[in-house]
Amino acid sequence: MRVLLKASMDTEKANEAIRNGTLGKLIQEAMEQIKPEAAYFTTDHGKRTAYVVFDMQESSQMPVLSEPFFLNLNAEISYTPVMNQEDVQKGLSQLGR
Repeated sequence: MRVLLKASMDTEKANEAIRNGTLGKLIQEAMEQIKPEAAYFTTDHGKRTAYVVFDMQESSQMPVLSEPFFLNLNAEISYTPVMNQEDVQKGLSQLGR
């Protein structure tokens, strides 16, 4: 299932990771683990935030993918099922009229 992972990083923990040079490596390792379809980085409510779209094969992946953000960046994590345009069209075509 295609999902959107939102990771909002604690400012102090992310600042610390930038100062000690580990933030880039943490993000690189997370992206290698997640293998995203797309990944975007911005701010949300004043926090560094990653939006990562990927195919989640099993819900058991959630701890493996979340823990690096929790442990290293004290991040707030959410997962949301999402669709691309093709998925929406497929779903709409299955609606009874």
